[in-house]
Amino acid sequence: MSEHKKAKVLVVDDKKANILAIEALLEELEVEIVKANSGNEALALALEHEFALILMDVQMPEMDGFETAEIIRTNRKTKATPIIFVTAINKEKKHIFKGYESGGVDYIFKPLDPHILISKVKIFLDFFNGKKEVENINLKLQASIEQIETANRKILEQQEKLIEEERLKVLLQMAGATAHELSQPLQVLIGNIELMEMMQEDGKDISPYVEKIKKSGVRIAQVAKKIQNLRHDQIRAHDASTKIIDIHQSTNILYIEDNEKDFSWLEKILTLNHEISLLHAKTIDQGLSIIEKRDSDIDIIFLDYLLESGTAFDFLEHCMVKGINIPIIIITGRGNEKIASQLIQAGAYDYFPKSELDVNSVIRSINSSIEKARLKKELDLVHETIAENSIKDGLTGLYNHRYFMEALEIEFERAHRYNRNFSLLMIDIDHFKSINDKYGHQAGDAVLSGFSDVFFSCIRKSDIVCRYGGEEFALILPDTDGENAEIAAEKIRKAVGRAEFKEGGRQLKVTISIGISANSGIKTPRALINESDKALYKAKNNGRNRVESY
Repeated sequence: MSEHKKAKVLVVDDKKANILAIEALLEELEVEIVKANSGNEALALALEHEFALILMDVQMPEMDGFETAEIIRTNRKTKATPIIFVTAINKEKKHIFKGYESGGVDYIFKPLDPHILISKVKIFLDFFNGKKEVENINLKLQASIEQIETANRKILEQQEKLIEEERLKVLLQMAGATAHELSQPLQVLIGNIELMEMMQEDGKDISPYVEKIKKSGVRIAQVAKKIQNLRHDQIRAHDASTKIIDIHQSTNILYIEDNEKDFSWLEKILTLNHEISLLHAKTIDQGLSIIEKRDSDIDIIFLDYLLESGTAFDFLEHCMVKGINIPIIIITGRGNEKIASQLIQAGAYDYFPKSELDVNSVIRSINSSIEKARLKKELDLVHETIAENSIKDGLTGLYNHRYFMEALEIEFERAHRYNRNFSLLMIDIDHFKSINDKYGHQAGDAVLSGFSDVFFSCIRKSDIVCRYGGEEFALILPDTDGENAEIAAEKIRKAVGRAEFKEGGRQLKVTISIGISANSGIKTPRALINESDKALYKAKNNGRNRVESY
């Protein structure tokens, strides 16, 4: 530990000989001793430094140790600093209680026992170092959170830009599709109006042309209805390189309703629109069964709030447990704003009293709910991407160094707790710098990115492969002793030797060196890494393209 990082211990005593004695006893510990000859000097130093521990003499002139401790305890900055009283006064309970009341955490009585002093100081040093480690972890975590939030903002900005681009494409595609659909009936309409004008001048019967105009008008109305109900999330292939909005879309609705009259009434409203297909279930179980069979075909669920088989809350809970993400609109005979709010919080997309239902409000709700579901899927995808990017290496797709350290810690503890075997492989690409120098960094990247396929062809599902950094990889092998780790390492080494990495028309061949360490007798994950590194260094010194164990 470097000098400036040593924990500080404040020793307070009016006799220099006592301070020197304590300093000599604590020499074996990696601590920085700060000295004070009075209570006032101790108070000033306590405000200036962060101490792991204060060793305070009780009997001092002007201000004794108890008074000094009480003042230290009243200051926000210093109140958490532990104080051990070092005293030659008697061990009567009243004196001990006074010390504890003043804020002391322990007593050491003179003459000092070196073993007692060192063991007690060690306890508080360990506590202080542990606290500092937690603070450092929190700082790193906060920095990581800020990085993730920054990445999240950037991704969301990109997402908004892409959504706007897609909406523009949709509008252009709609315009093209609409022009195509409307062109022919409009030409018929205009042509027949012109003929009618000519026939009127001649006094002839215009009724045949009126009929043709009616038919063209109906076709135009149908196209308009398709546009009104158009869903931007449905596209179809136009050719090998182009996709267009499919204006011949249908919306499949599952209506869970145990009242036949209410179902028939809504069916009559909805089937006026030929682009809507309605399925019927009378109970929650029937509805769930239909969803299980036709999940991908169902666009939206209408649900009666109160069924004989349960309430809308019961159905929403089933959907949450089963991971059903289809938008749900609640329809009820009893309007209640409080229930509506609770249902929306439970996962419903919309809520209608039956008395307020009409075709326009239903269509608007359908389109709005489907659009919200689409945006939710996109947002979930963004969050998944952010989470994956935080633990995956961007080039190779393997787990990154941060994930490796966490996984190693977990696996090491698990192996230690249950007395299981566990091995670590450190893998390095031989002469990797020469690939970059000779062919360029793109060739080097092609080799690195190709390693994931080689690894996954050789390892078990339980194994954890990570990019440790640069051209170095790490492989965690749970439940694997040193002998079996060597077999696995040889398998990987030979597979890499056979592999061909392609870049710019070139086929590159590489070899690797592997160092192995097993957890037997090793006390920390860091020690395991160090031993693997030593074994890897040994493999390189012995000619590369080989496996060595520490």
